[in-house]
Amino acid sequence: MASRSHLFNLQRKLRISGGIGNWKLNRQLFSSGALKSAELEEDWNSKENGDDLKTKIFRLRLPKRSATNIIQNWVSEGNSVTVSELRNISKELRKLQRYKHALEISEWMVANQNFELLDTDYATRIDLMTKVFGIDSAERYFEGLPITAKTSETYTALLHSYAGLKLHEKAEELYERIKESNLSFTAVTYNEMMTLYMSIGQVEKVSSVVEELKRQNVAPDIFTYNLWISSCAATLNMDRVTEILNEMKHDSGCNEDWLRYIDIANIYVKASRLVNAESSSVIEAQKSITQREWITYDFLMMLYAGVRNNDKVDQIWKSLRMTKQKMTNRNFISILSSYMMLGKLKEAGEVLDQWKQSTTTDFDIAACNRLLDALASAGFTETANSYHMLLIERDCDPTNPTN
Repeated sequence: MASRSHLFNLQRKLRISGGIGNWKLNRQLFSSGALKSAELEEDWNSKENGDDLKTKIFRLRLPKRSATNIIQNWVSEGNSVTVSELRNISKELRKLQRYKHALEISEWMVANQNFELLDTDYATRIDLMTKVFGIDSAERYFEGLPITAKTSETYTALLHSYAGLKLHEKAEELYERIKESNLSFTAVTYNEMMTLYMSIGQVEKVSSVVEELKRQNVAPDIFTYNLWISSCAATLNMDRVTEILNEMKHDSGCNEDWLRYIDIANIYVKASRLVNAESSSVIEAQKSITQREWITYDFLMMLYAGVRNNDKVDQIWKSLRMTKQKMTNRNFISILSSYMMLGKLKEAGEVLDQWKQSTTTDFDIAACNRLLDALASAGFTETANSYHMLLIERDCDPTNPTN
């Protein structure tokens, strides 16, 4: 190992070599030899600070450095490591999109025969291989698994990879294998196929996936219903949307989150009046999404509003505003209803201002009035009153005939 004085000298050189005029010195310092010294310094500091395994792995600054070596050295020094600890570290790495290091942890777990792996460990490995090496590697890994490891989790993981890459033919082939298997699947598997069909514009196929889910007696979750509702909204079949919402109410899995979503969706349907297909015609634009796809995102915003996920609502709305697609009154009604149900009056006021200032879509006070009526008729009196006051503050009171 490099001496301490050498390491301190290296630190000093690094501090003084930051200027543009010293780019040659920087390049020299970060040649393979100097980089090796920097890595040794990093390891030495880790020992001095008494870092645990997680900290050591998170200290890896470059993807090419090996998490496997860190774990092996840790064990070689007489330290213990548990499979649950490695799973947690891998999970946090995935959140940070450090997939290569997460995959190395997975590889070490698989190679260590002392660990009893779960089906989810193999499924995670498929997802990571897709991200690091590509779908071909993930396919080979899945096909090479023993029959006992080809479970609902690993099937679904590969299906998720296909869906994410919009490889619909491969996804459909795998879906047929899934249907022919004797394995038990959850709604997550079917949601993957529904998501794929929505993403590639084959919304008419979503209902057939729902039928298969029901035939297999699989309990739908709120995402199943949202995708199903979105597919119907995308074809402007609002009567079917209402029927599905009623079905949700009678589902044994219905809870407070579901009821909140149903209420918001019903408010949106009543306020938007999407049955007028002419006002929601498909408008193409450069790198645009169609108006039908917009309806999907409108409902997705309401889904997150229903489960009180503020951040997701904000993200979707921001993303939609950045597209080149033309805004419609329906889009504004959707985000307004979502923000109002979340109690985000400031954001709702900003949406009203954006709507009034829009150069492509005229502000529709009648649509605001429909939303106000829908909130009141659904029993959300306090929210309706807050919304009415907000309209008055923004000089767009729907009850004022002079507006």
